[in-house]
Order: sequence, then structure tokens, then C-alpha cells
Amino acid sequence: MNKTNRRKFIKRSLQASVYTAIGAPVILNACSPKTESNEKEEEVSAPLSFSQIALAYSYDSLEPNIDAMTMDIHYNKHHAAYVKNVNEAIAEDGIEYAEVNDFFGNISKLSIKARNNGGGAWNHNFFWQCMRPESSEPTGKILEAINGSFGSVEKFKEEFTNAAMKRFGSGWAWLVEDAGTLKIGSTPNQDNPLMDLSEFKGKPLLGIDVWEHAYYLHYQNKRNEYVGNWWNTVNWDFVASNLS
Repeated sequence: MNKTNRRKFIKRSLQASVYTAIGAPVILNACSPKTESNEKEEEVSAPLSFSQIALAYSYDSLEPNIDAMTMDIHYNKHHAAYVKNVNEAIAEDGIEYAEVNDFFGNISKLSIKARNNGGGAWNHNFFWQCMRPESSEPTGKILEAINGSFGSVEKFKEEFTNAAMKRFGSGWAWLVEDAGTLKIGSTPNQDNPLMDLSEFKGKPLLGIDVWEHAYYLHYQNKRNEYVGNWWNTVNWDFVASNLS
């Protein structure tokens, strides 16, 4: 065997030895380009993080129905605290849910801190959007849905107000859509109709905060006056946008 052929033989033998020692699947995998399916498998959804929405109006623009001082304290103190505390709970408890519906749909498995503050964070973001400086009356599809479920806007407002007034202590009153039907109910504390443990469930369309911090500076203990005047702030465009 001449020198050239000998060198080729040795080179081929070494390559074969390395291939056998490492294993074909490893080499093939290392050399294969990433496919779309591989990249999707490597993606990991980040845990849910709550934040405050920016208000679409100034603190004083809902007056005289809701005063500026209440809005300032409600948004910058109460709501901000809920957001801070729920994000702490998510980190402390190692909560891995990435979507709001998954978070609330499994709230019964989570800590009281996560439940109370998660509800408070989400409920208030929803509440701010339920209001605007100049309200009007419902029209279009939301008017048709209200009339179809309650008979009239007047009857709907009466039932909703009743739910808000009869919520003992702190909580919320809600208009929800459930299986194509509109329903009215309430939840205690910072619970909401998205929670798996809530006795009242559905997709929220409209909500009112009846915690005392939402009205006490201006209305003292007169919840009925607060609820009555709150109707002057309802953002019916937002309510309609939530309807399926």
C-alpha cells in the first residue's frame, strides 16, 4: 500500500470510529436545523403579571357623581396596592398561569393573597372602563340584549341596583353574559364571576364597586345615592364591546 492510499485508509478508519463512539442519532440531531415545531416546544410562557390600566379620563371628570379625591385615592392607593400584592403572590407562590382565565379558573387552588389581590387588580381595571365622563343610554345590540333579558332598561337598572344594595358588606354587583343570556348578581370582597369558586359566574359586561372606599368620602354611608348617581357615568360602549 503506497503512502497516499495508507493515509486515506487511516483517515477513513478514524472517522468511522468517532461516528460509532458518538452515535448516529446525536450527530444527526446536532446537524439538523431547528424546525418550527422544535422552536414552539422550546417556548415557555411567562407567568401572568398584573398592571394598572391608564385612566381614560381625569380624576375630576366624573364629578359630581364621583369626586376627584375618591378617584385619586381609589386608583393610586387601593388599586395600586392590589396590583403590587398580587404580583408578589405570583412570585412567592410560584404561580405559573400565563392567562387571566386560567388564573381565575383555578383560583380555588391558590393562596388567599393571590385570590383577594388578583381579584382586586382585575376588578378595578374593569371598573375604570365601565365609566366615562358623559354617559348616555344603551343602544344597539346591548339595548336589545337588555330588553330581551329584563324587559326594559328601567327594569334592568332596578334589578342591578337591588343587587348592589343587597350585597352585605364589601363587594361588587355585576351584569354578566352566561350561555347567551344576561344575568345580574353580586360577589363578596374582591371575588368576580370568572373565579371557579364564585357562586355567581359568567362573562362580565358591567360591574360596580360597592366597597365603602369607592364612595365614603363623598356619600358617607349612603350607598343608595352613590349607586343612583353612578348610572350617570356608565360607559355603554364598553359594556356593548364585552357582549359576544
